[in-house]
Amino acid sequence: MKNLIVILALATLGMSYGEEKSSQIILETTMEPATSAVSEPSAKYTFQLSDKVTRKKVTFKNRYGIELTGDLYLPKDGGNNLSALAISGPFGAVKEQSSGLYANQMAERGFAVLAFDPSYTGESGGEPRNVASPDINTEDFSAAVDFLGIQENIDRNRIGIIGICGFAGFALNATAVDKRVKAVATTSMYDMSRVNANGYFDAITPEQRTQLLEQMGEQRWKDAENGTFAPSSNNLPDKLQGNEPKFVKEYFDYYKTSRGFHPNSLNSNGAWTATTPLPFMNMPLLTYINEISPRPVFLIAGEDAHSRYFSEDAFKAAAEPKELMIIPDAVHVDLYDKIEVIPFDKLEKFFKEHLK
Repeated sequence: MKNLIVILALATLGMSYGEEKSSQIILETTMEPATSAVSEPSAKYTFQLSDKVTRKKVTFKNRYGIELTGDLYLPKDGGNNLSALAISGPFGAVKEQSSGLYANQMAERGFAVLAFDPSYTGESGGEPRNVASPDINTEDFSAAVDFLGIQENIDRNRIGIIGICGFAGFALNATAVDKRVKAVATTSMYDMSRVNANGYFDAITPEQRTQLLEQMGEQRWKDAENGTFAPSSNNLPDKLQGNEPKFVKEYFDYYKTSRGFHPNSLNSNGAWTATTPLPFMNMPLLTYINEISPRPVFLIAGEDAHSRYFSEDAFKAAAEPKELMIIPDAVHVDLYDKIEVIPFDKLEKFFKEHLK
């Protein structure tokens, strides 16, 4: 297989260039209360803030001491004893994109919502930059729960989480281990461990997996010699040639246009480090998904999404109570920002029923 490491470069999107069913590798607590929030910079958001919602920048630390940055969205009419949600994703996106849009919508519906940048990305801390980790990114969700649970206007016994795209897998993993989380929902889910380890539709052979691990081992020698961590050498193109797979065109339409572009987003303006896939290849995220029960799981996927099978298989693996919702005619990125497609009323009903 030609240059498997380059193929892994589209980990941010969960896919590789080429035929969709090819055998190629595919990738996608110390804290302060919100009253100490820093002033919000003039960063570009890809959506309009609701006139029913307030937003302020906050920082908090995860269990590894990495300082995370998020936006706390609150209903303008305020109130105490609020139910709360922590939201992150997609994989390679930032809080000014999809997770902030979701937070804005859910705050309109009466929730306190924290949309945050994961460790090593966006405005959050962590060195080196542009790295992902099945452990640390799972911990990021629990750290967000820590933060929400110490706010005076939030009921710590009524906290849920939403994961989008690749962060849906982290959300499920965090809920399994963190019993403080009372309900979890995901949209356009990617299981980043599975897609890194097995390829799209689990098509990678054992020989190809070995070759890939050997190439990343060689990359580690180069990184050690250079004292830096080389980025992946391929990501979304800056310009479409017209012969790209359909899913690449869909991602381009979100990340590379005014619809969803943000300079802090890896998918818009950068790349993961070349060895980012390593830990995902032998640390399955959904091993304990059945331990979320008896807390509820709500999985949402587009009918025409290339990632649909991840949600369907997670639904099969989860224990009751669980629900799978397939959105007619929707593709993967439709659930990033299309308010008329994303079932926010259903999400509101789900969390109001289970965070009470």
